[in-house]
This record gives sequence, C-alpha cells and structure tokens, in this order.
Amino acid sequence: QVQMVESGGGLVQAGGSLRLSCVVSGRPFSSAPINWFRQAPGKERTFVASISTDGGSTTYSESVKGRFTASRDNAKNTAYLQITHLSVEDSGVYYCKPHGTSHWGQGTQVTVSE
Repeated sequence: QVQMVESGGGLVQAGGSLRLSCVVSGRPFSSAPINWFRQAPGKERTFVASISTDGGSTTYSESVKGRFTASRDNAKNTAYLQITHLSVEDSGVYYCKPHGTSHWGQGTQVTVSE
C-alpha cells in the first residue's frame, strides 16, 4: 500500500518560513504528480499545490501563489513544499498525496502565530 509521511511542520511566527517534506513509499515515486493540500480547523481540506512527475511544472492555489514553492527529488522519493511569508490563515494540517492515491497520510501541523 502506498504510504505518505509528511514532516517539517511546526509553530512559526507570521512572516516566517518552513519547508515541508513528503516521503512516499509503496509505488514508483517518479510516476505520479504530487499534490499538496491543507485543512484548517473546522474547514474542509483544500488544494494548495501540485508538481508534475519531473518537477518541471507546478500549479498553486491563488492564496499561496508567489509564497509557496513545490519541488521534488525523485531519487529520494521525496516531495517538498517551501512555504514563506506565512500568515495566520496558513495554519492547518498539510498533506501530500500522489495523484491517483485514495487515502491520506497523517499530515504535518503548521501553526502560525501573530
């Protein structure tokens, strides 16, 4: 079964930065785009970013465009999400998911304080 392990979250002040990591096992990592989502308390999970299989193409939601950068290292089966200029509204649990995977990992918590 495909497993996703997200890490790198934490408590950060507004304006700060974090780099989230996503290690994928159980399937050929380079064969699928990787999507990032987040879920704020009491809200639905929403799309944040996507990166193509070779890393050459990325897509972002309007709310994070220009502040978040998705990347991947296929040799390490790892995807990354660099998040900068954080605001309180960016707080939530962040998840990664290879395209075509139906289940979720445990996510990593990002908390931004003012």
